[in-house]
Amino acid sequence: MTPLRFDERVAAIQQTLHETGLADGWLFYDFRGSDPLAYRVLLLDPFRHVTRRWYYWIPATGEPVKLLHRIEPHVLAELPGKSQVYVSWEEQHRLLSAILAGHRRVAMQYSSLNAVPYVSRVDAGTIELIRSFGAEVVSAADLIQRFEAVWSDEQLDSHRYAVTALRRIVDEAFAYVGAALSAGRPLSEYGVQQFILGRIHDAGMVTSSPPIAAVNAHSADPHYGPTEAGSLPITRENLVLIDLWAKRLEPGAVYGDITWTGYTGSLIPPRHRAVFDAVRSGRDAAVAFVQQRVAVGQYPYGWEIDEACRQVIVAAGYGEQFVHRTGHSIGEEVHGNGANIDNLETQDSRRIIPHTCFSIEPGIYLPGEFGIRSELDLYVSDREAIAYGQPLQTEIVSIL
Repeated sequence: MTPLRFDERVAAIQQTLHETGLADGWLFYDFRGSDPLAYRVLLLDPFRHVTRRWYYWIPATGEPVKLLHRIEPHVLAELPGKSQVYVSWEEQHRLLSAILAGHRRVAMQYSSLNAVPYVSRVDAGTIELIRSFGAEVVSAADLIQRFEAVWSDEQLDSHRYAVTALRRIVDEAFAYVGAALSAGRPLSEYGVQQFILGRIHDAGMVTSSPPIAAVNAHSADPHYGPTEAGSLPITRENLVLIDLWAKRLEPGAVYGDITWTGYTGSLIPPRHRAVFDAVRSGRDAAVAFVQQRVAVGQYPYGWEIDEACRQVIVAAGYGEQFVHRTGHSIGEEVHGNGANIDNLETQDSRRIIPHTCFSIEPGIYLPGEFGIRSELDLYVSDREAIAYGQPLQTEIVSIL
């Protein structure tokens, strides 16, 4: 990383502070890796050896300031700005108070009432300390989106590659199941999972954790993961759910994340069809809501999209069986740091912003019976919301 990159990042942060008017500046703070977002946003090596508290103040205008312990004066050496050092806690408080003097609103990795836990990285005591200097602490959640969730053109290309490959692997996995059953070969959830992992590797991709391959009652567990010892066999007349996520094995690549369901029989049971139809309708309502709003330049909040989906599933009589948020931010991590599509687990009050991506993945789970989830990824440009990895699933796949 060249020094110029750090200068450019700080300049971009100051420009964003100007544009948004959110705060007088952004205060980064870390103690022994307590805030990984600080390292990501500032382009710092997260594995560096740091044992003392550090602060980095980026004002909307003016020169940034580093506050460092005297035995670790070089931990932010890459970043522009002047340095001040402390030894005692009294000196730390005095210097920090002076740095923030005259600044009324200070952005930090904080979320009121922990509404967005992905952002709540600064401990309550440090928030109290900053407030004791007479400053109001405001959430940096929307600032973080600008630097953590927005994709470059190259990242969008990597996403297109990932979801196209994953769609192909879905078809190959269902064909693999069908061929095994037709030939009378034993096959398990774990076997399908391992097949998918092999195909992900063959496509030049990597995944953060193994994919889900779940049969019948296991598909009613949203985060079920098969193991070699406890895996169920796949036989005829089974519902099969596969959820797979991966990205290209290259720096900066972003994930694709999709979920499909199939049935190992030619005649899909009516109950399965009814549940799938409710899930698909909720999914499509959320997509349509985003597309309509974005087309006129009105970017919705994450919680609003969740409601657009959830209301459809509630109206179908399955509200109690939809037990997770509608979707999550996608980036270099499969669960990214942008706005989530959530008004259930949290009320995500962050707006969707252009050049970001998130999943839409409603699910209905009937314990002891089966579960249906349908997942696609929606990328938002300046005036469009696009789901790559076509075709999208419109009905349960008949595997045999």
